[in-house]
Amino acid sequence: MISKNKIKYIHSLELKKKRKEENAFVAEGPKLIDELIGHFECLYIASTAEWAEENRELTETYPIDIVTEEELRKISFLDTPQKVLAVFRQHEHSFTPAIIEKNLCIAIDGVQNPGNLGTIIRLADWFGIEHIFCSKSSADIYNPKTVQATMGGMARVCIHYCDLPELIRSLPSDTPVYGTFLDGDNIYSEQLEQRGLIVMGNEGRGVSAEVAELVTNRLYIPNYPAGRQTSESLNVAIATAIICAEFRRRG
Repeated sequence: MISKNKIKYIHSLELKKKRKEENAFVAEGPKLIDELIGHFECLYIASTAEWAEENRELTETYPIDIVTEEELRKISFLDTPQKVLAVFRQHEHSFTPAIIEKNLCIAIDGVQNPGNLGTIIRLADWFGIEHIFCSKSSADIYNPKTVQATMGGMARVCIHYCDLPELIRSLPSDTPVYGTFLDGDNIYSEQLEQRGLIVMGNEGRGVSAEVAELVTNRLYIPNYPAGRQTSESLNVAIATAIICAEFRRRG
């Protein structure tokens, strides 16, 4: 059984303002909960009796309500609830510019779609990129849709929100800053280092003008065959996958 106040509280966490006030976020599904449980402080669990029976060590450790499938549907943000929902504590990661000087990192410049951001985090996890720097205008990592799209990648990838131009200006001048542009140089023929920033821009506008001025290496993913009429651009998450794969292929 779950109380009306608890239902109201969980629903409120769909809003960024409330998530910030409560310093909390929601995740759903057995696999995702299993990924996050050791990396974020768990505040509350609502699960079916079946899940609770299979995870007794968790039910004995964290506050939990055993709920029916109907009750789970009432609190879930998913079209098809997946046995368990949990509320976790948000946390911030610290960093220094030295991380970017020595490692390959991603910068998110105004990506608005929560699903795109979550997918990029999942990709970063796959390609061993441990830090993503988001502009303050980017989607919220703790949006329920973003959390689900990470598929647990947010447990291993540190997300930082910052003033991107200020961050880039703070880097040593020899730190490469890569960006994707329609007038950039073919990524497959350019030299790529296993350090620096890969900037991915907004879904419609691309990299902002202020950040574009700070990019040192302008890249382009060519279509095939050259000269063939095609879509104007790639989805930002798909473009990120192609770029990360090429960087790691060279590593």
